Amino acid sequence: MKPEPTSLQEAIIYFSNPDNCIDYIAIRRWPNGVICPGCGSDKASFNAKRRTWKCGSHHPKREFSVKVGTIYEDSPIPLDKWLTATWMLTNCKNGVSSYEIARDVKVSQKSAWFMLQRIRLAMQDDFFGSKLGGEVEVDESFIGGKARNMHISERKRRITGTGGKGKAVAFAMLERGGRVRAVALEDRQKDTVQPIIREHVMAGAALYTDEMLGYRGLESDYAHQVVNHAVQYVDGRVHTNGLENFWSLLKRGISGTYVSVEPFHLFRYLDEQMFRYNNRKDLDDAGRFDLAVRQIVGKRITFAQLTGKPN
Repeated sequence: MKPEPTSLQEAIIYFSNPDNCIDYIAIRRWPNGVICPGCGSDKASFNAKRRTWKCGSHHPKREFSVKVGTIYEDSPIPLDKWLTATWMLTNCKNGVSSYEIARDVKVSQKSAWFMLQRIRLAMQDDFFGSKLGGEVEVDESFIGGKARNMHISERKRRITGTGGKGKAVAFAMLERGGRVRAVALEDRQKDTVQPIIREHVMAGAALYTDEMLGYRGLESDYAHQVVNHAVQYVDGRVHTNGLENFWSLLKRGISGTYVSVEPFHLFRYLDEQMFRYNNRKDLDDAGRFDLAVRQIVGKRITFAQLTGKPN
């Protein structure tokens, strides 16, 4: 067997062999041996001709493939196309459009869009109950519209927390030297943003925000300091420039690659950007791809769930 791929070119060649696709996924899904997704039994035999396993226990759906119980389940698209698309999305800094995936792996644009949404689900960070600590930047951003088209009233909306018409609100928290967490919100009011901060940031942490009124009252739980962006963007260690970098990457992908993102799908694009941002230093391309593949299990979404329409 060839060494596992370390680049997109190597991945395309490596995964052109269906057995390599199955082996790559199986060893990450079942590091201690194959487990039946139906009953949990470890007594399963492999049928090389069909490339499936058969559980030794008698129950419905005894035969299963490596796709069952993953984001790839019930998809007629071959694994080599799935894995190539996964590699591209996890490693393209500004994202990759469904049209590009459609051209590169030879599927329809509708199928490519569905594939990308499933892969974003695998890239989702569940946070595992941990909290951010130390120095934490908190900031919010409107997604949609151009800054040069803002009216004077935009300044008022930015401070008061009221949203801009037709724009979605993204909210993020960044632990300096650590990870970023971002969510999509309906508004930036105090009752919306402060519970999220308390959920994800340890009490007593140094908290840096801008002057938005929704952040007032956090002094009782955090060492809260504010930078007034009307006057300056950096006041010693008090700034949100780390998150400005994150917003820049996110908006470059949305405006340059995806062009337009529906507000009800915004959280999926945040998951995608978080994944690449949080793993940009510790992992290389092969490492990010490996991590995404390890996270494909137990995450399933249908086309109807994504669109509210039947397939």
